[in-house]
Amino acid sequence: MAKDVTMPLLSPSMTEGTLVKWLKKEGDSVKSGDVIAEVETDKATMDLEAFDSGILRKIFVAAGSKAAVNSRIAIIGTADEKIDESAPAPAAAPAAPAKAEAAAPANGSAAPAPAPAAVSAPASADRAKASPLAKKVAREMNVSLSGLIGSGPGGRIVKKDVVAGGSRAGSGGGWGLHPAGAIAKEEKISLSNMRQTIARRLLESKTTIPHFYLEIEVDAAPLVALRAELNAGFEKLPKPFKLSLNDFVLKATAEAIRRVPAVNASFLGDSIQQFASVHLAFAVAIAQGLITPVLRDAQDKSLKALSDEAKALAVRAKEGKLKPEEYTTGTFTISNLGMYGIDRFSAIINPPQAAILAVGNIVKKPVVNEEGGIVVGHRQSFTLSCDHRVVDGAIGAQFLQELRTLIEKPAQLLL
Repeated sequence: MAKDVTMPLLSPSMTEGTLVKWLKKEGDSVKSGDVIAEVETDKATMDLEAFDSGILRKIFVAAGSKAAVNSRIAIIGTADEKIDESAPAPAAAPAAPAKAEAAAPANGSAAPAPAPAAVSAPASADRAKASPLAKKVAREMNVSLSGLIGSGPGGRIVKKDVVAGGSRAGSGGGWGLHPAGAIAKEEKISLSNMRQTIARRLLESKTTIPHFYLEIEVDAAPLVALRAELNAGFEKLPKPFKLSLNDFVLKATAEAIRRVPAVNASFLGDSIQQFASVHLAFAVAIAQGLITPVLRDAQDKSLKALSDEAKALAVRAKEGKLKPEEYTTGTFTISNLGMYGIDRFSAIINPPQAAILAVGNIVKKPVVNEEGGIVVGHRQSFTLSCDHRVVDGAIGAQFLQELRTLIEKPAQLLL
C-alpha cells in the first residue's frame, strides 16, 4: 500500500521546511532508512529518511520549495500500484526563490549603514551615459563609470562626476589601490527559515525581556600563561591537542553558574524555573545565520571534555548536521566574539533563558600593578545581559565575581 512522505517536525519551533534537494528521483527504489532528501528547518539543514521501502512514485514538492509540517511531499509505493497522482500538493508557503531580483530597492537591510558614496548606478560601464570627455578622464583615472551617478542632462555623466568619483574611491587621483563602483550585486534576498527564526526570536527577546547589563574587565594574563604552558606540553603527547581560550571560558562559566545557580533560570510568567543542571549553549556563526549548540551537564565535565565536545558540536553546526536535541533546551548562553577582534559588546538574551554572557577579545593595554607602577597587562571584558524579572543586579554581580576569580586564577579550572 502506498505511503505518503510528509514534511517532518525537526525542531520544536518549526512550522514549515524547505525541500533543499531530493537525493532520489521518481522511479528510484528506496529502502526504509534511506536518506531521500535534505530539508532546511528553522535551525539547520537535515537529512530526510524514508520510513517505508518501495518505489518513489511521486514527488509533490520541488527542490527549493517550502511545505508545512506534516504536509504530503511525496509517495512511496510498489511499481505497479495505483496511486492518486492527481492529488494536489499540500498547501505550502511560496517557493523560496534562489534567483536574484535585479532591480530591487537597495534598502532591504535590517540595519542599513550610511551610504558611503553614490553607487546606485547604471548596470555597466558599457551602457553608462557619459560625455566623451568624462569617458577619457575615467580611463586616465581608472574610475569605473558604472559606479557613478551623472549630474548632467538626463543623468549623463560628466567630467566632474568622474573626478568626484575618483576622489571618493580613495584612488588618489588614479592610483587604483581600491576598485570603484558597486560593491555587490543589488538584489533582494529571501529570508531562510533560520533567518526568519532569528529575526522573530531576537525581536521578541529585545522587546519583551527587560534587559540590563553588567560588565567587568579581568586580568587574563594568568590564563594566557597557563594555556601556553599546557599546550606546549600537550603538543608532545602521542595524540597532541590544543586548548583554546574559549575552552577555559566555557569551563569557568559552567563553574561560576554552579556557584551562583540563580542565573541558570527562566521566567515562566507566573513563576521562575530554576534548572538543576547547566546546559551551556554557545553561539556558532554559520553560513545561514547563528545557532547555539548545547553542552549538557557542563558543570560535571572537565576542561578537556568540554573542549572536545564543543569542537565536535561546532563542526557539526557548520555542516548543518546538528540534531534538535543538540541545540535546544540550553539554560545559559555564551557569545564569544573575541576571535573576531571585538573588545567588548552586549548580547541579546536567548529566550527563554534569563542571561547571556558576551566575551570580548584579550587586549594588551597599560594597567596599574599592585606597586602602583604601569605595566603591560592582558585584559578581557565580560558583559552579562540579564532578564531583570529573574536576575537582579546583585545576583548578576555575584556571578561575575566568581567568573573573575576563576579567570584570574585559572589553575582551579584544571581540578
